[in-house]
Amino acid sequence: MTSKLTNIEMTRRGFTGLLASLAAAPAFAAESAAEWPVRPVRMIVPFGPGGAVDTLTRAVGQRFPEFANGQPLVVENRSGAGGMVAGSFVSGQAPDGYTLIAADIGANVIGKELNAKATFDPMTAFTPIIQLVNLNAVLLENPTVPQKTVPEIIAAAKANPGGFIYSSAGIGNGSHLFMALFERDAGIRMVHVPYRSGAETVMAVVRNDAQFCFPTLASALPMIRAGQVRPVALGSGPSPILPDTPLMRDFLPGFEAAVWYGVAAPAGMNGALADRINSIFDKIVALPEIKKMVEEVQGGVVVGGSRQAFAAFLKREYDRWSPVIREGGIRTE
Repeated sequence: MTSKLTNIEMTRRGFTGLLASLAAAPAFAAESAAEWPVRPVRMIVPFGPGGAVDTLTRAVGQRFPEFANGQPLVVENRSGAGGMVAGSFVSGQAPDGYTLIAADIGANVIGKELNAKATFDPMTAFTPIIQLVNLNAVLLENPTVPQKTVPEIIAAAKANPGGFIYSSAGIGNGSHLFMALFERDAGIRMVHVPYRSGAETVMAVVRNDAQFCFPTLASALPMIRAGQVRPVALGSGPSPILPDTPLMRDFLPGFEAAVWYGVAAPAGMNGALADRINSIFDKIVALPEIKKMVEEVQGGVVVGGSRQAFAAFLKREYDRWSPVIREGGIRTE
């Protein structure tokens, strides 16, 4: 009888000890997270060098060591398949904070909608960390186009379906989706010609190989200032760079077109570590020099905020763009 009671007591104590160890686990994880990073951190950029996200990431990386125990942020470009090459790589890494992705709409929201054969689901393969910026987009036209306003363009396109050509930086790219949204909301149809980059997209309109495009304001600004393209309307909010340019939503209520970038990590990351990484990047993008670059050079706004807010934003983006993709029959496969 004594032996049996002893076994029961030992079992009870063992279970109590297990509960105590589980209760202590979050504190240990939080303590480990506070020490992050202890070695260089890789940031995978889904596009080639020199673009808006690459420029932003490298600017953030210059200030990263000050907030991250002196450790560097090593930028690595892995372009291809609208961000899916980078997304596939990062989603397969350990969620230890040492491999992150410069999140964008392709790799982190709609990639599987565009390609059913994608090897990962962007909506489940990552831990959202933070939304960094929104970059305004702008509807551009060749200066020879006689229609100078959104209503005039819509009327002309309805009178001559397929009579206009628009360029984009690739199937499923933001510049493609923005024009697809314009077509859907306005009830018009144009001919889509994809190119390989934002620069080629705008140059197609400069040459009049295409009449319209919808790139980021940052990528188009030199050509706008040179008078090679005409800005028709801004996709998101007003911009001090183009103070006299109207907004698309002035003509199509609810219209919103902005390119955003953020930071994400592989799925399964510990919450305390995710919070630690979020706080570092939130502090960096709030720096005056970063805000100035985003606002005055890239024509955007700094967002920042919690990782929960970014997760909710990604869900809204998926809900908003998936119907546009499906109804437009947009596929990259």
